Amino acid sequence: MPRSRRSALALLPVLALAAASCQSGGDRSDPEGSAASGGSLTTVRVAHVPSTLFAPLYLADAKGYFKEQGLDVELSKVKTGQDAVPLAASGKVDAVAAGFSAGLFNGVAKGLGVKVAASMGASTGERPSPTALEVSKRLVDSKKIENVDDLRGRKVAVAGGEGAAGGYQLAATLRQSGLTLKDVQVVNVAIPDMRTALAEGGVDAALAPAPFTTAMEEGGVAVALAVPPKGTSATGVVLGNAFAGKPAARKFLAALRKGAADLQGPGRSSDENLRILAEATGQKLDVLRKTPPYQWDPQLKPDTAQLSHQQQAYRDAGLLDDGQVAIRDLVAGLAEG
Repeated sequence: MPRSRRSALALLPVLALAAASCQSGGDRSDPEGSAASGGSLTTVRVAHVPSTLFAPLYLADAKGYFKEQGLDVELSKVKTGQDAVPLAASGKVDAVAAGFSAGLFNGVAKGLGVKVAASMGASTGERPSPTALEVSKRLVDSKKIENVDDLRGRKVAVAGGEGAAGGYQLAATLRQSGLTLKDVQVVNVAIPDMRTALAEGGVDAALAPAPFTTAMEEGGVAVALAVPPKGTSATGVVLGNAFAGKPAARKFLAALRKGAADLQGPGRSSDENLRILAEATGQKLDVLRKTPPYQWDPQLKPDTAQLSHQQQAYRDAGLLDDGQVAIRDLVAGLAEG
């Protein structure tokens, strides 16, 4: 099975790699990116936060869809999207697959040179849900928390805090019960640490993504109290402005859409797909088999309505500066073709 070259680089090595490439005058000399050793492939450097939310990226890589487009995609792992987006703006990477944060809106309002070019995984709104508001089973069993309204004033874990992508997902989930982010105490807890925080009483609830939700519930630590509304999305693909204007950007998105096509219908959880996701994200295959999948728009079109809602949620929480981003200016016109 053809695969693009993969890199396990963390954030600082990404910077070092970019610097070395520029100093050598090597593969970035090609106006379309960088050529592979055979001279026929264009290199596209993608920073990503490993998550099943970005399944189209991993399928396109593993199944050779990028190479079909003449691209050699280098995947570099980063911890958070808010750290990686500036790398795309400066050209140190070409694209970022990650969650959208308040920092993205603040940055673009101040002239940060990036565009949202694609959507990624969205909530199904169904139970079981890939992303869920998990509550300590101890508190549920003692009937101290029976509904979302019982979370008023309580500590809720969100990776990256209220200004991260999870903060918007939490806001959307709370809104269904008439609550806002200001009605709870949002605590910044890394996703892998949420289970321990719930078990030890450090937090009362956690907004967690798949497959961590499944692991928490099967471990008897948490119970899903609520799920984000159908279509809730706070993740996608961000391109640096310089890369967005190149033909390689359209080819990159075309390959992503082919990956998204493999995630439609009952075949989206095929054994082949799950094995690819397990390898890409470091999750256990048996857990992924039990985890409900996200949904992906076949064309991965940027969801302008969700972006607008997200910006407003951050503004309501007092997380945005004075600038207001026009969503039409934030989105790249590369969704098709």
